[in-house]
Amino acid sequence: MFTYITIGINDLPRAIGFYDAVLATLGIERRSIDESEAGYAAPGDSRCRFWITHPFDRRPATVGNGSMPAFEAASRAEVDAFHAAALAHGGTDDGAPGIRTFHPNFYACYVRDPDGNKLSALCERPE
Repeated sequence: MFTYITIGINDLPRAIGFYDAVLATLGIERRSIDESEAGYAAPGDSRCRFWITHPFDRRPATVGNGSMPAFEAASRAEVDAFHAAALAHGGTDDGAPGIRTFHPNFYACYVRDPDGNKLSALCERPE
């Protein structure tokens, strides 16, 4: 459905430290970097589909109220690892890993990156 998604950041080195650690828990790796942005891709994907970037208009990045990319996790353990890595690398908790009411196997966590962007990791497979 999406070609790519961008998240606005204000400090690229800090954001790279956070996203490298957090996305690695899901097997996602950084494949591109320049002075204003870094791109991440899943194994086997030829395109970076998640980008962290300074805003094009050069104004400070702000948080989108209601915006939240949710990353697919292969297991509940990956959701737990995503949450732990986020907290260990400057993120904040916005919902500990656990089953949500959406359906019996909706196991998710919610975090904020160092710039305040909300993220989720989600596993919908039965344990």
